[in-house]
Amino acid sequence: MSVNTGARLDRLPMSAFHRRIMWLIGIGMFFDGFDIYIASTVLGATLSTGFSTLGENALFVSMTFLGMMIGSFGTGFLGDRYGRRFTYQANLALFGLASLVAAFAPNMGVLIVCRFFMGVGLGAENVVGYSTLAEFAPPQKRGKLQGLMATFVVTGLPVSALLGLLLVPNFGWRIMFVIGGLGALVVWFVRKSLPESPRWLESVGRHAEAEALITKIEAEVTAEKGPLPAPSTAPVAVVSRKLGYLLSSKMLPRMIVGSITLIVINTLLYGFVTWLPTFFVKEGMTIAKSFNFAFIMSLGAPVGAAMGAFLADKVGRKPMIIGASVVAAIFGAIYPFVRDPALLPFVGLLLVIPIYVLVAALFGMYVPELFPTEVRLRASGICNTFGRGATIGTPFLVVALFNAFGVTGVLALMITLLIVQIIAVATIGIESSKQGLEQLTGVASK
Repeated sequence: MSVNTGARLDRLPMSAFHRRIMWLIGIGMFFDGFDIYIASTVLGATLSTGFSTLGENALFVSMTFLGMMIGSFGTGFLGDRYGRRFTYQANLALFGLASLVAAFAPNMGVLIVCRFFMGVGLGAENVVGYSTLAEFAPPQKRGKLQGLMATFVVTGLPVSALLGLLLVPNFGWRIMFVIGGLGALVVWFVRKSLPESPRWLESVGRHAEAEALITKIEAEVTAEKGPLPAPSTAPVAVVSRKLGYLLSSKMLPRMIVGSITLIVINTLLYGFVTWLPTFFVKEGMTIAKSFNFAFIMSLGAPVGAAMGAFLADKVGRKPMIIGASVVAAIFGAIYPFVRDPALLPFVGLLLVIPIYVLVAALFGMYVPELFPTEVRLRASGICNTFGRGATIGTPFLVVALFNAFGVTGVLALMITLLIVQIIAVATIGIESSKQGLEQLTGVASK
């Protein structure tokens, strides 16, 4: 029995159904981003008050990555085995509860342990959220929807920076964990209404459930938009669910480019952006002034992600990834030589914007699109595992580079990685824009 869920979903026009799915996933993803980015303000505050040392801050960030690596890997197998819905609810509850416990940590050691468990949930949410939305979105609008989802996530950066500026000086850093934890648990209740992916239901042989759900979706969209066009009847490639399929000649280049791009973007985010307040404090700024500078630069996060959302379906994934990498490398080379305090946050803003175009393109669009439904979460989870795992040591490398060469040394590492990313995407990456997920299975790397 073939339900033909992919073709039936792909021919649906953009509707209130799609927007509802985006918002239900997006509000959870916002708190995912918020909880990730509070490290920036929290670590600046713990360092300035003597609650932590620079080395403990590096361990805090590394344990975040270790947790996210485990969460990314585990959720891939859980999501492909037990479904998207079960997985995203479980990880949302985990990082929400761990965040609340972190708010009462008596010392930095306990806070680091709590951050590890938060990381497990955060890593899982990032994988399953983007992949689930990709399985619902129409091909012609998938880039825009996925990019807007990334905008929800990265809005957590300026929001966390603003709340840190307003609340941390008066209430201390613990309030940040309270906000993140309570927000995540509220979203857990709201998001219980999110449906399972019909594509996943069909891929595991639950055809009756897939048929019932897709019929219900079609009825809702028809009531809003009128009669639907006939779905495509083109044959769909049979895909193995075995893990070894990811090492096949078709999938291995995609695994390589997916892993490289996520290693690069994770290092950009957590080797530079997250460390901004700490860099500023170490260079002699007050905690308040460092938060001000970091907040101005953080505004580039939603701007960059939104730019990615609106460019993705117009220019294509590969040109956008390569172009944003080039721009980020250029401003990364300029930034260390800016000495005027008035220009420093402005140039930093111009550096942060292309970084977050890449966040939208890589996390939100490109990596989930590379793989078939049968192995999407496992493949995305493994790529994310490499991305998170490679950056476990990044905080210690960043500290060493900063102590030896200042921000110049840190940015030299970032530029080198961007060059590697450009080469990988240009040579073995596929173009995935405006194509159905099932059709992408047959596209060759080039």
